[in-house]
Amino acid sequence: MSYRVIDVPGDVGIRAEGKTIEECFISAAMGLYSLITDLENIESIDEREIELIEESLENLLISFLNELIFHFDTYGFVGKEISLSIKENKLLAKIKGENFNPEKHEKKLLVKAATYHGLTLKRENSLWIAEIIFDI
Repeated sequence: MSYRVIDVPGDVGIRAEGKTIEECFISAAMGLYSLITDLENIESIDEREIELIEESLENLLISFLNELIFHFDTYGFVGKEISLSIKENKLLAKIKGENFNPEKHEKKLLVKAATYHGLTLKRENSLWIAEIIFDI
């Protein structure tokens, strides 16, 4: 499971990889969270569940990331541990983390949304690779 920030003029992007589609989605989610704050200081003390159904894996990825952004914007929730399953175009996820506390957590970027602009989701050799651009 891995991710890295990619340079995008005016916005920010993540390249996420995984041996399975689930690992790729988790890498993308952790990459998103790393844009928001330093994950070292997040504790797994609360849990959220997410269930989504979409027409394609690309739509599922964008919806998943935007749901995580919604949970941060609305409740301040930042994930630290994620387990999920994808069957056909249905995603079930459990995210453990905690609510953002400005006295405890470093505030990085204000991420507004995951976009379809430049979206890539593909299987290459033995890896799933996703590239996502976020509005900031």
